[in-house]
Amino acid sequence: MIRKVPISKLMTKHVITLEKADALEKAERLFKLHKIRHIPVVDNHAIVGILSYSDLLRLSFADITDDMDRSADAMVYNMLSVGQVMKQNIVTVSPFDSIKKVAKILATKEFHALPVVDKRVLVGIVTTTDLIKYLLKQL
Repeated sequence: MIRKVPISKLMTKHVITLEKADALEKAERLFKLHKIRHIPVVDNHAIVGILSYSDLLRLSFADITDDMDRSADAMVYNMLSVGQVMKQNIVTVSPFDSIKKVAKILATKEFHALPVVDKRVLVGIVTTTDLIKYLLKQL
């Protein structure tokens, strides 16, 4: 039964991460380069937060400025660090948690990614997209 399958079977294991002191420009580059929407923030491999691409978009003036003029975004990015923008006190799951448990969390909360943590160390990430792709393979 897929309900009992551990989330470790479908999580992304090679996770792109940031540190609290990293620049928002670095975060934007990583989002675009890897075509991802969530990046866990770590301190010595321990999870301390998560940054989403939508967090960056909230800071962006892209909707009200000329596409060629990135100076307003650069100014905001230079004033803040990843640690100041990231979500803290995040929900995490264990690699041994069932797909059903993780699906319930994602279905009832207002986020779309969960860091997978084993003994406070980040070991993966699971997103709503990962879950949907896995379930589609089962059909």
